[in-house]
Amino acid sequence: MAYPSQLGLQDASSPIMEELMNFHDHTLMIVFLISSLVLYIITLMLTTKLTHTSTMDAQEVETIWTILPAVILILIALPSLRILYMMDEINNPALTVKTMGHQWYWSYEYTDYEDLSFDSYMVPTSDLKPGELRLLEVDNRVVLPMELPIRMLISSEDVLHSWAVPSLGLKTDAIPGRLNQATISSNRPGLFYGQCSEICGSNHSFMPIVLEMVPLKNFEDWSLSMI
Repeated sequence: MAYPSQLGLQDASSPIMEELMNFHDHTLMIVFLISSLVLYIITLMLTTKLTHTSTMDAQEVETIWTILPAVILILIALPSLRILYMMDEINNPALTVKTMGHQWYWSYEYTDYEDLSFDSYMVPTSDLKPGELRLLEVDNRVVLPMELPIRMLISSEDVLHSWAVPSLGLKTDAIPGRLNQATISSNRPGLFYGQCSEICGSNHSFMPIVLEMVPLKNFEDWSLSMI
């Protein structure tokens, strides 16, 4: 969950999000070094009268400033492609959940169970209990087992939506007529909040997502009580 004055990303709660945070820090360091070098060169050119006329025409310099950016781009592209393939990889999911976007709420269906589906609406501010978060709490949370690979099938019934949970590294478009999929795997139990990340209409900001990750035994007890 984000907190006031937060500068970085939310704490990672899944292996994918940990990889994304490492890649973010890796890329940010490269950008910082390039920016520092450019700032240093600009400052040097503005504060000194010493020039070397043949330097700007040297073939060695042109070779360096052509090869060096290519090397930097490769250092960014390779980790990026690795994470991209990791996010698309789904091997033997333990559970499949289908989520459909509506104007303006989410509906969920546990496809491995015969009769386990529900709608998830935002709790109005007037109905909130002490400790619940305004504009983020829902009447029916999505309960999932932790430390297991879970496949989410995401689509929409009407307009474009986007199913996003930042702390798990999830953001998948919900497109009418198209079934997208994402993988969920949480390292720890807890509540994870998200929202629709596509401008889908007048109530766009009132369709939150709440995932409740619990141990497998608690999930089995919950699923039996819902059927």
